[in-house]
Amino acid sequence: MKLHPILRWLLWPLSLAYGAAVVLRAWLYRSGLRKQKRLGGVVISVGNLTVGGTGKTPLVMELAQRLFDRGKRVGILSRGYRDRARTDEGAAQSPDAESSLILSDETWMLQKNLAAKARLGVGADRYAHGLKLEREGVEWFLLDDGFQHLSLARDVDILLIDSRDPFGDGHLLPAGRLREPKSAMARADIVVITRSEHAPALETIIRHHTRAPIFYAATELKEMSLDSHGFADADPHEWLGQRMFVFCGIGNPTAFVDNVSHWGMEVAGHIAFRDHHRYTPADAAEIERRAEAAGAHALLCTEKDTYNLGPAPFRKFPLFVCRIALRLAAPEKFWQTLYEVIERKRGPQPG
Repeated sequence: MKLHPILRWLLWPLSLAYGAAVVLRAWLYRSGLRKQKRLGGVVISVGNLTVGGTGKTPLVMELAQRLFDRGKRVGILSRGYRDRARTDEGAAQSPDAESSLILSDETWMLQKNLAAKARLGVGADRYAHGLKLEREGVEWFLLDDGFQHLSLARDVDILLIDSRDPFGDGHLLPAGRLREPKSAMARADIVVITRSEHAPALETIIRHHTRAPIFYAATELKEMSLDSHGFADADPHEWLGQRMFVFCGIGNPTAFVDNVSHWGMEVAGHIAFRDHHRYTPADAAEIERRAEAAGAHALLCTEKDTYNLGPAPFRKFPLFVCRIALRLAAPEKFWQTLYEVIERKRGPQPG
């Protein structure tokens, strides 16, 4: 959501102070005045420069799956966030038993999709959780949303940049959406431009700050279902002819709406909520009212939204849920580059 120019102007002094603080913090770690903690295993960080969705969670799931397929013992280190207790049947606290920590919607997605393939360590102290997972045999770690988590040393820094909105409005928090200045791209070992297969103008900007290899990745529709708790019975013939009313509470709702059209569905209308929005019965009623006014046949949301629906039943329309994957344009070259970075920093790795 873009800020009003007057509000942005009022927040500009805070952005200056914030920018100075993050630059100083990065310099302290770079100079060694602040020491990073290091795990024994390989640590691969996945992150971005902006607040909002760039495809981090789908990429983390893709990396975890690939490493699992190669026989690696994988752990995912995620901060999670504190939220009200879940009331869904079968819901649980953090798998690391921090009783005060409730999993975020994105972390629940990771846990559900990677149940037997990766261990999760959830909490602000990711080093401590990493040590615990090491004692359980984990040797490869994925640091989720880790580009700014400088206190933990990493062997590969993967930076995701959304081609459709690469740097927000160009302003640092709180006046804009940038977490760090563009110069922070210099820390990246690999840059992945998402939602595009060719963005030469963006590559030129990136090249002003880093010589890291650049790859591309596009979002694709992996599965769809009428059942928000499972995707086994997805049938394309059930949804391709539907006029969908799209709703979501994610970091980049515009990109999701565009993707729905690209996947061959007709968007009758849409409504966006704040990222991680918890839906209420009043929200459900408003969504159905708008869907009815738009002449929609069905509702459509992301898999992430299903973890936030709670007691928000839909009575007038069927609800379709889509699961999204991130498809790398040159996957073998990407993995070759990733292993080369690890070998350069740590030496050859077994397997």
